[in-house]
Amino acid sequence: MNKYITEFVGTFFLVFAIGMAVLSGSTMAPVIIGSMLMVMVYMGGHVSGAHYNPAVTIGLLVGGKADAKDVVPYIVAQIAGALGASAIVYWLLGKPFGPEPGADVGTWQALGAEMLLTFALMLVIFNVATAKKTEGNSYYGLAIGFTVTVGAATVGGISGGAFNPAVGTGPLLMGAIVGEGSLANLWMYWVGPVVGALAATVVFKLQCAND
Repeated sequence: MNKYITEFVGTFFLVFAIGMAVLSGSTMAPVIIGSMLMVMVYMGGHVSGAHYNPAVTIGLLVGGKADAKDVVPYIVAQIAGALGASAIVYWLLGKPFGPEPGADVGTWQALGAEMLLTFALMLVIFNVATAKKTEGNSYYGLAIGFTVTVGAATVGGISGGAFNPAVGTGPLLMGAIVGEGSLANLWMYWVGPVVGALAATVVFKLQCAND
């Protein structure tokens, strides 16, 4: 149970930071989001592995780095954390939020951006948090957090910068619940990140084939 609580809490604060930063219009939003992920990774890495992302959980499972019995509870905890954070943001600010493709951005461009940056995130996670040669390092949280910072800064305006099905599901579902949003783009924030994570699994196995 401690692992599932950790996944809930870590995902909650990640999505809370996203919502508050985005709705405030802060130009520092990518840094805020990446920093929150970094500290939450350090907070929960020793307990649950600090996935906070269904695509990461699925990628780690396929890569042989996660226990199959934890996958569904992890994803449920992550989605619950994201939805809870979205509700708190709505309560504090009175409006919902959620990722969406930029104006005049095509579906394939948005989907491709989600795939590409989740690929980068998953590959970083594999190499800094699971590889034998980097075992016990102290920089894993920084590497993971900065990857999301770069992703949000570079393609956030193209795809919405979720790189995480929970980040798509919680906020978009909250918007639909209060009647101020749509679930039309939700599929994109599942398909893009999961495909990107699975592609990274293949590359990591090629990188570390002799380990």
